[in-house]
Amino acid sequence: MSPRHAPLVAFAAFAAFLLGVACRSTVPETGRQQINMLPPAKEAALGLTEFKKIKESKKISNDRAKNEMVQRVGRRLSVVMPVPNAEWEFVVFDDPTPNAFALPGGKVGVHTGLFQVTQNEPGLAAVIGHEVAHIVARHSGERVTQNVLAGAAVAGAGMVMNRDGRDGTVPTAALGAGALLATRAWSRNQELEADRMGAIFMARAGYDPREAVSLWKRFADWKRENDAGSKVPSFLSTHPVDERRISELERYLPEALAEYKGS
Repeated sequence: MSPRHAPLVAFAAFAAFLLGVACRSTVPETGRQQINMLPPAKEAALGLTEFKKIKESKKISNDRAKNEMVQRVGRRLSVVMPVPNAEWEFVVFDDPTPNAFALPGGKVGVHTGLFQVTQNEPGLAAVIGHEVAHIVARHSGERVTQNVLAGAAVAGAGMVMNRDGRDGTVPTAALGAGALLATRAWSRNQELEADRMGAIFMARAGYDPREAVSLWKRFADWKRENDAGSKVPSFLSTHPVDERRISELERYLPEALAEYKGS
């Protein structure tokens, strides 16, 4: 690095430090320190807007049994899940893919196809608990922050390289690839954190957290039977491989069982 670039690099490092101090918070249940520059109220507002769009674009299921189960699980979990600015809403969408999602502000969507994997009410509680755990941990804002910081770091490094009169395209591309892998690794860690927190929440709501382990084993079986996710290497995936997910959940299961008092 040229001496004339030292002040620029030092300033960037100092700015990143200040941002880290100003935007630092603690994830509930796990105690992990995170950097999140998106205010909770802003996260909630974005979630409410996005959920409204989803309801307008996707067909809502009129399956009575599925809706009743989702509402029942939602009521029990919403009492124990601390979501800032929550306007709780649990909606079943007529979609054959086994999926569910949660958005900041307390908005939860469940696909009808999910029931083929959950199979029972505790299994459904495991999935919804996991999805809302992402909201409690403010993972969406954390990912926005990571992407902004990664982009700024790559752009800054590219600028320094190009100021020497050299072609910085290849080094900058390499840095960009490294940043991508880093943020994907963060996404996988967030999934594992949501597994851990979701098991705690379902236990507090009166669901046996051991069903969370059974649920993810059923998901692994479903993916093998349907060849789902086989085309993406684990190091490029935003989700951890099933074996690691299950082993990590088993490792933290005693923590969740300590919260379980039975239904």
